[in-house]
Amino acid sequence: MNRYFLLTLIIINLSVIYSCGSKQSAPSAESSEHNSEQNIDQTINNPAPEPSRAERVMRALHEAYPDQIISIEFKNDDWAILLRNALSEETWYYFAEGRILPEDKRENAANYRPVQFYNYPEELPEWRASTDEETTRYQSWQNSRRQNTASRSSYFLDDLFQAHDRIKSNNEQREIRFLGKLTKVHNLIEEKMKQVEEQILLTAETDNEVKTWVSSIGSLEGWGWRNIANTQSRSFHSYGLAVDLLPRNLRGKQTYWLWTSQYRDDWWNVSYNERYHPPLPVIKIFEAHGFIWGGKWPMFDTMHFEYRPEVLILNGLYKNQN
Repeated sequence: MNRYFLLTLIIINLSVIYSCGSKQSAPSAESSEHNSEQNIDQTINNPAPEPSRAERVMRALHEAYPDQIISIEFKNDDWAILLRNALSEETWYYFAEGRILPEDKRENAANYRPVQFYNYPEELPEWRASTDEETTRYQSWQNSRRQNTASRSSYFLDDLFQAHDRIKSNNEQREIRFLGKLTKVHNLIEEKMKQVEEQILLTAETDNEVKTWVSSIGSLEGWGWRNIANTQSRSFHSYGLAVDLLPRNLRGKQTYWLWTSQYRDDWWNVSYNERYHPPLPVIKIFEAHGFIWGGKWPMFDTMHFEYRPEVLILNGLYKNQN
């Protein structure tokens, strides 16, 4: 065979092989577009899973207290946060089905009630008389408190606020004057309370209802080492993170479900018109600074404001500015 003819055949064969290989390794623009569409479809049809309740709670705590909570991880089959206290001691706390416990207490989680991370509405829901089912639920809650059963775990809150006993908690308090009344609050919220007061007084300059409310305040209770009434769980007053604002005269209005229950069995059916409510602008100012109002609780406490930024964060109502 002519060697020139043979060389030509070899070159042709190599060209065919190269051409086929190129087509296999480099997809066409049409094919690439098709694959991209498939990937988009898969993303739409299989979106990222929603975060678990445990993850959302722990992330809310991390956002609420960034100076104390320095890390969040999923470890040992649960979501956990690393807390550094004022003594620079670090402890991992686990969600533990809402109990928020250190690792060495997790196996005893059933002995504690969960910390309450509840739904908190942006606006006060329209009042209506309770259904039979709701009545049964309220009665059950009340009976549970009277039985004084398991307490809420205080390990995390004690560590977070350096309040392991009455003396340590008192050392963290600062005396303030708020709307003309003296009280003590935790140093963590001292500045928050000043900001709340400034905005309330500014609002009172143009809002007669707020002005009248300020002048009507008869007492202010902040820090006080005690449990929640009829329970074994420590009150947020014990940490200096709650304040009760009472007028000199309630004028027959109801402010606290437990007081009302002493003479009215269906305390849950006390309408808003029968309850003492601070002016709405006052409530909104407190909420804007990380406080929740007890008037939005089913077991109402309308004189009560409590620093719980994590609850507001969970409900999309607050962004920590620190």
